[in-house]
Amino acid sequence: MKRIHTLIVGAFFAAATMTSCQRSHDDTGWEFAPNMYNSVGYEPYTQIEKNPINADGKNMREPVAGTVSRRNYQTKFDSASVDLMVYNIGKDDLATAEAVLKNPVPNNEKTLAEGKVLYLRYCQHCHGEAGDGAGPVADMYKGVPNYKADAYLNMNDGHIFHVITHGKGRMWPHGSQVTPEERWKIVHYVHKLQKG
Repeated sequence: MKRIHTLIVGAFFAAATMTSCQRSHDDTGWEFAPNMYNSVGYEPYTQIEKNPINADGKNMREPVAGTVSRRNYQTKFDSASVDLMVYNIGKDDLATAEAVLKNPVPNNEKTLAEGKVLYLRYCQHCHGEAGDGAGPVADMYKGVPNYKADAYLNMNDGHIFHVITHGKGRMWPHGSQVTPEERWKIVHYVHKLQKG
């Protein structure tokens, strides 16, 4: 009896060993929950076929009314006919920006005060508090401009606004962090730093 039991156990292990070695390494075996392994992926921004899950057949669901925040930009000033939000000059077209763009934000004490706050928040780390290129980051990354140097005294409104928007050289773009109105205020403050 003991011998038969040993033979049965041995035959089982031999059969298990032989069948497990016959499969290729690419065979995953049985799938007990195939829907979890082979789920249908619906991309929210592409619509290939009708999505049976949503009632309207779209992949992307409409947000509940009033839940998506929209910033209320003041896009025009008193006498300015230029819309601050319209800015479609390419990032490599600095010459056009210099020739076309003029600062529509009035230059007054309030604007300069707001421009200084924004400059200290976003710019002084590299360009220095006085605009002399001596910020703490400039110690590591050489080549930060000194606004008071002769080479940078001729930067006009369009040049500064374009560089803040798209970046230049080692300077990264700040268009996503700073609104157009804030960029124009920084432009006024940079001109003040240029004059000393």
